[in-house]
Amino acid sequence: MTPRVLSIANQKGGVGKTTTAINLSTALAAVGERVLVVDFDPQGNASTGLGVDMGSRDRTSYDVMVGHAKILECAQATAIPGLSVVPANSDLVGLEADLMGEADKPFRLREAMVELISSCRQGPPDQGFSYVLIDCPPSLNIMTLNAMTAAHAVLVPVQCEYFALEGISQLKDSIEQIKSTLNPALTIQGVVLTMHDQRTSLSREVAESVRAAFGSKVYDTIIPRNTRVAEAPSHGKPLLLYDYDCPGSQAYIRLATEIIERERLIRAA
Repeated sequence: MTPRVLSIANQKGGVGKTTTAINLSTALAAVGERVLVVDFDPQGNASTGLGVDMGSRDRTSYDVMVGHAKILECAQATAIPGLSVVPANSDLVGLEADLMGEADKPFRLREAMVELISSCRQGPPDQGFSYVLIDCPPSLNIMTLNAMTAAHAVLVPVQCEYFALEGISQLKDSIEQIKSTLNPALTIQGVVLTMHDQRTSLSREVAESVRAAFGSKVYDTIIPRNTRVAEAPSHGKPLLLYDYDCPGSQAYIRLATEIIERERLIRAA
C-alpha cells in the first residue's frame, strides 16, 4: 500500500482546515480507507477533535521534526477504525528556533514521510495507510513549508466569505514558489468550498468566483455552514460520530468519495 500525502493548507485562518482534516479523514476511513492525520498546528485542534486529549500526547509531530521519533512511533489509533493521528502540542511553537541553521530544515517532514511510505509498501496492507492528511497552521511558516515539501498535493479549503479570494491568491503564489524550489511534483488536488450559506448572495458569489479562478479543481461538494459542525469538536468527536445524519456529515462523505475518484484518475494516468 502506497499512501497519498495531502496537505490541507490555506494561509488564511478560520477557513475550515482543521475541521476538514478531522471530518474528511473520518469520512475516508468510513468508506474503507486507512488514514493517518498528521497534526502540524501548535494548537493541536485536530488531535483534540479526534479524541486525543492533551495528557495523551507523549510523542508528537514535534518529535518527528527534531528526529526523536519516527512517524509510526508517534501515531495513535482513534475511536474510528482505520484512522490514526500523529498529535501536536505547543512544542511546535519553538520548532523554527530549534531548526535554525539546519540545512535540511525544509525537508525534515519529507524525509520522515519517505520512511513511512517505504514501511507502508513493505508491510501488510492492514497496517499501512492509503492516505496521509497533514493539517497545516494558518501561516506560511516552517511547518507549512515542510508539509508542502512532503506532500504529493495540496487540498485547499476556502470559506465562502468576503476575503476568501485574497487569501487563496497568496496561497497559489506560495504553492508555485515551493513547486519551483523544493517540490517540483506538488499539485493542487482540489479546492473545497466551506461554510457555505445558500441563503446569502455573498456565499453564492464567492463560490462562483472561486470556480471561475480554479475551474475543475474546485470540488462539486460544498460544505454547508452547519451548527453541528461547530459543536462536534467540543465533544472530542468527528462530526460523523457526533451527528452522522446532519448535512455537514453527509457533505464530508460526498467529498471523500469525490477525492477517492480523483485519486483513481491520477493513479490511472
